[in-house]
Amino acid sequence: MTLCAAALAGCAVPATPRPVADEARQALQQLLPATLLLVGEQHDAPEHQALQTELVRQLAEAGRLGALVLEMADAGQTTQGLSVGASEDEVQARLQWQQNPQQWPWSAYGPSIMAAVRGGVPVLGGNLPASQVRSAMQDASLDPRLPAEALRQQQDNMRDGHCGLLPESQMAPMTRVQIARDLTMARTLANAAHPRRVAVLIAGNQHVRRDLGVPVHLSSGLETRVLMAVADADASATPASPADRVWISPPRAPRDYCAEFKQQMKR
Repeated sequence: MTLCAAALAGCAVPATPRPVADEARQALQQLLPATLLLVGEQHDAPEHQALQTELVRQLAEAGRLGALVLEMADAGQTTQGLSVGASEDEVQARLQWQQNPQQWPWSAYGPSIMAAVRGGVPVLGGNLPASQVRSAMQDASLDPRLPAEALRQQQDNMRDGHCGLLPESQMAPMTRVQIARDLTMARTLANAAHPRRVAVLIAGNQHVRRDLGVPVHLSSGLETRVLMAVADADASATPASPADRVWISPPRAPRDYCAEFKQQMKR
């Protein structure tokens, strides 16, 4: 990787043969110091989860990790109080991971989580609990949480993300849920902020975008950095400006998400 001339302008960094540990080390050197580090991913790219594990491990081993916040667990769930020798079963129970193992496979996220636990660092769920989704859909006060243009773009993302198959009447409610999720993650991160350590968020790329996601809801007083990981085939469609760094991994095999979504709707 090479250092961007202007860190906040964002830049795409081609993947290299270097070991992922070296990639993580270089990314941390370029992005820190910061109070919050938001790490975005493509959920089905194992290279991205490998990078996350190295980022967490290196920060924990250096005594610089303050907390690990996850999109993959609900707000209110925490490993706080567990010993550094806690078993994976104990950690999963604290995070209520068993509730949805298909969406978030432990094999993908467990290594990052356990690296934090072994480092004596709390892991915190950051996502909106399912019990609050319906009320969020009806909460019009969430709409002005985003600037008007960003709100329109987020609604377009909802429309495209569901392959144009959902009725238009659902776009505003679905967008409110996305905003509520970002707001919940932002609050969890802010509460975990430490003056001398870094709180890390792991979430999907859309959630970490500076223009639409969690950073919109964070105080400007919290020094925040955003790292987005994208597969090479999708890199041209990922604008650099919503991130401080874009790390490009090898392309993934083509996958027809819309065909899969259509099948889900049939079921």
